Amino acid sequence: MLIHPWDAARDDAEWHQWLTVHDFGQLAVNGPAGEPPFVQPLHFVHDPARGEVLTHLARPNPLWAALEANPDCLLSVVDDYAYVPGPWQADPVGPSEHGTPTSFYAAVQLRCRAYLVDDPAEKAALLNRQVGHFQPEGGSARVAVGEVPYGRMLSGIRGLRLEVTGVRAKFKYAGKRDAEVRERIADRLADRDGPGDAAAREHLLRRQRA
Repeated sequence: MLIHPWDAARDDAEWHQWLTVHDFGQLAVNGPAGEPPFVQPLHFVHDPARGEVLTHLARPNPLWAALEANPDCLLSVVDDYAYVPGPWQADPVGPSEHGTPTSFYAAVQLRCRAYLVDDPAEKAALLNRQVGHFQPEGGSARVAVGEVPYGRMLSGIRGLRLEVTGVRAKFKYAGKRDAEVRERIADRLADRDGPGDAAAREHLLRRQRA
């Protein structure tokens, strides 16, 4: 992923905060020799204090054999994207039709080393952390080994702890444009109000204020 200086995360706190509410991504794992990578969409919990990501998958998933062969993998998260028409980005002193179309998006790529979790008690603790993240209001029984309703299901999954070994974070929101152009884009995003436009506009304005 190309990251220009004006698109780079301002600090770790920026991408940490973004991952607290963007907790669905794609885990890319090296496939067998001569085969393309395996890519698995999944929910996850990011724990920046421990430098790790927690998730789980069904036991029959083909990723397990691939991770056992090579535990190095990449978790990619992309969201808050919007298409920006060329005229919105045009230089104020030039023809609007000379503006360059582009895409706005936020992206975080976590390079990780995978550790498989098969101990039933450890799997139960991992699942409870995930459910606690996604359902802070509660409403589901806790997972406990040998107890209903989820204890008997533990054998059907494997837990996955991903140790984060590297991070690439990008927030591509007109960072190299001057204030007049950024304000124009913000206005156009508000007017269009399509899917993703509000989030993209907030990033643009937030980074402009920083």
